This record gives sequence, C-alpha cells and structure tokens, in this order.
Amino acid sequence: MCEDNYQKHGFKSEIRLTPNDLREFDRPPLCRSSKYLDAIWELFDKGSLARGDLLSVESTGGKEIHDDALMMCDIKASVFALSVLGVRDMKMLWSNIVAIAKKNNKIAAGDTACGFGNTAIVLAEKGYIPKIFAAVVRIVTAVRTLVAIEEGAVGPDKDCGYEGPFLKAITGTPISMEGKTSACAHFSPLGNIAACCADLWSNESVQNIKLLSGMAPTVYLEQFEYDARLMNQALKSGKATAGMLQQLFADSDQSLDPQAIILAQKNMIAISEEIVKGTNYIDASIRAAQKGLDIIENAYNIGQLLLPEMEIVWIDLLRQSLSEIPTDESKFVEEILPTLEGKFIPKEYGL
Repeated sequence: MCEDNYQKHGFKSEIRLTPNDLREFDRPPLCRSSKYLDAIWELFDKGSLARGDLLSVESTGGKEIHDDALMMCDIKASVFALSVLGVRDMKMLWSNIVAIAKKNNKIAAGDTACGFGNTAIVLAEKGYIPKIFAAVVRIVTAVRTLVAIEEGAVGPDKDCGYEGPFLKAITGTPISMEGKTSACAHFSPLGNIAACCADLWSNESVQNIKLLSGMAPTVYLEQFEYDARLMNQALKSGKATAGMLQQLFADSDQSLDPQAIILAQKNMIAISEEIVKGTNYIDASIRAAQKGLDIIENAYNIGQLLLPEMEIVWIDLLRQSLSEIPTDESKFVEEILPTLEGKFIPKEYGL
C-alpha cells in the first residue's frame, strides 16, 4: 500500500514495526527465557523483510516492580526498576534488535518507556499520585531509554514516552514526539511543549470509530496534518519564526505542570547535562532527578509554576529518598532485594 501510494501520488512513507512486548504474559515476566521472546525476534526478522523499516519496541523490563512503585510513590523502587532492571533488559533487547536491523539492512530506531512514564502521567492526571513524582519518573526513564542508542539504535525513537528530548540533547539522534493529538489515547499536560524538539510528529492509538465528520483515524490525520503544516511553515520562514513558535509551544504548557516544565528547552538540557555527568546509570538517574526537583522548586518559588501546596511537600521527600540510594549497583541490589522478594525473578535480569 505504501509503495502503491508513492507510485500513484508521490506520497513518501516508512513503516515503523513495533511488536508488543509479549513477555508480560508470564507472571512474573521471564525477560530472558520466555517463549514469547522467540516470537518477538521472529516478528522483527520477518517483519523487517516484509517492509518494516524502523524497528522499535515499547519494552517493559522492570515494569513488574515499577507499577507498584508508582502506586506507592516509592522512588527507590522506581529507580531500581528503571536504572537496574530496565537498563539490563534494554542491553539484552537492543543488542539483538540492532543485530537484526543490520542483517536485514533496516533501521534500529529506538525504544520508549511508555509503560513507565506514561503510566505515571495518567495516574497523575487522575490525581492518584503527585505530579511532581510523575515528573521525576519521567526524568529517570530517559536514562533507561538511552541504552538503546548506546547499543546502536539511531533514531527516530518511539514517540509515546516523552523522553525523546533528553535523548536528542545528549546524542543528537532524531526523535519522534506525540502531543495534543494523542489525547485520543491519554490525557496529559504536555500537548504543546512536546512539539518543541520533535523531528517527527505523531499521535497515539486512534480507534476506528465513526465521528460526525468521518472515521476517527481520518479525522485525526487531518488534525495531525495541520500541526505538521504549521511546524514546517515555521521552519521555511526562518530561524526567528521557528524559534518563536517553539517558545510559544513551551510557554503555553510549562507553567501549568511540573511534568511540562522539565521539558522546557533550557531545563531539559540542564537535566541532560546531569545525566551525562553520572558515573553509572544509577548515579545518572539520581543526579538528573535531583536537578529536576531543583528546577521545579525554583520555578514554584518565583511564581513560574502553578502547583497546589499539597504537592510541594514531595520535593523534600523525594530529595531525601534519592539521597539514600546507593550509587553502587551491587549495594543497591543487596539493599532492595529483601523488599521485593517474589515480585520478580532476578536471574531473568542477570542478577
């Protein structure tokens, strides 16, 4: 269909091949020994030969720990799930995905921590967890998703985790982002600021239902097209116009939610600098999270961020918890394992 439309209408397209991470069907997940892993490799291999161009996945290694960490607002368990379990799983997954891409002359594009960061954003929007906690989780997801690029992925990353701007600041790889037209799948306070650094603009799953004007995917494609036209026109009009549009995107969101303000360009770069300073993944996560808390607190104190007072107490609580995390992986594992007994299988992460 893509080739037919190109020949008939000159419509250029690529197919992003994104298998589900089926390993969650096992409980607890068998990240390395699951029978479902063979199906994932087969789909990447045969799917890429059948015209899947950009190989991506929304991987879920560590999610069996992270879901509880979110509900309990346990930042230690969150960092462990992302920066220890998630990182270890990403290394295994992406070394294999990159190998398949090279074998079939395709593009190993990138991952997304959608199951972590977007779960947090949905819970925060519903008022189940603090928005500040969700913002800190978003920062830590970037450390975990960066591993795909370290293993050889070249972008554009998968859109729906919002960690793309950090990856772009650190590595320069192109990124996909979703924004206001992803409201069909989940609500968020990031609809405009997500566009600031986007190379590809996307939306989320659109159900094939009938709306007044037509079928929902067609409707959303029109909305999506208007967004793309506007951003492309701003680029054609020069740096000043593009910069103005970028700033308006940021200004319209960043004062309303801590999850948005960490994506403002200067803040996102400052957090990315802390990630790079990290001596390992845990240290990078702690540094970046602490920097994010500093940014949120400062913005609130000078009146640039609107937050209910009940949120503010979480700044010091999270700072304290982050400061108690050992940066040495072995010590961190030894300390936290007794609290997670039976919730995951350590050997499935090489522990």
